[in-house]
Amino acid sequence: MIAITQDVIDHVSEGFSIPSMPDILIKVQSICADPNGEISELAGLITTDIGLSSAILKTINSPLYGMNRAISDIGQAVMLLGMGSVSTLIAGILIKQSFQGEAAIRFERLWDNASIVAQTMVYIGQNINDKIPPENLYTAGLFHDCGIAAMSMRFSSTYLETLLLANEDHSKTQVEHEEVRHHSNHAVVGYFIASGWKLPRDICQVILNHHEADFLKFNKDNMENLVYATLKVADNIVSSLKRHQNIEGWNEIRDVCYDALGIDEHTYHDLCEDLQELWDKVD
Repeated sequence: MIAITQDVIDHVSEGFSIPSMPDILIKVQSICADPNGEISELAGLITTDIGLSSAILKTINSPLYGMNRAISDIGQAVMLLGMGSVSTLIAGILIKQSFQGEAAIRFERLWDNASIVAQTMVYIGQNINDKIPPENLYTAGLFHDCGIAAMSMRFSSTYLETLLLANEDHSKTQVEHEEVRHHSNHAVVGYFIASGWKLPRDICQVILNHHEADFLKFNKDNMENLVYATLKVADNIVSSLKRHQNIEGWNEIRDVCYDALGIDEHTYHDLCEDLQELWDKVD
């Protein structure tokens, strides 16, 4: 597990331009934190942003999100999900809009992959015995690689080489390659972004440790472990079905992830088949 030292804090603070929390998210969080905050007030604020409203409705009406009926307006969404849940969901939607400028990679592929991982996490969450807030799974999926966007902008002329090297040289993990070449890594940077946006602790800790193969061995927080295991299983399903390869270190963590989620290899393959059918319908 990764420890955040003062040196790490100083390095990220000085070297990276961390995207500020959008004004509308600040207002949303303020309403949600207010004991007297009302659903109608939150819904009214969200409806002032047509793009955000559309994104929320599109997300929760996705077949992979699994609502029992179609949600037609923001008031319904807030009522069904709860104010805190909507706040977390909004953060996940807005992160994709927060990186603009010269970068080493095109962000479209990064966010497309994050979106399908996020939706896959929600689907897995619906098919295991433990109940994990779906908005936490969705937001963890969208945020887990947001540090790649920040690294790509900070090292716009060299970071692509690092990614290509990590794909070819498996003697080190991706974050280890990043540390060697850039003295930081996307998991740490992503943690600072998520913390700055005041995401729930379990999401922040999973982002920080999502490349740590021993996380489930040493971590004692059950919700963090569930989110971590769901992320790794979802990431591998997406990688194996879309790119025909397992994620880095899958064989090391597969069994402990299965144990954490209460599934086995047979259940995993059932999930793969079901998700492929859903993706075929969506496509």
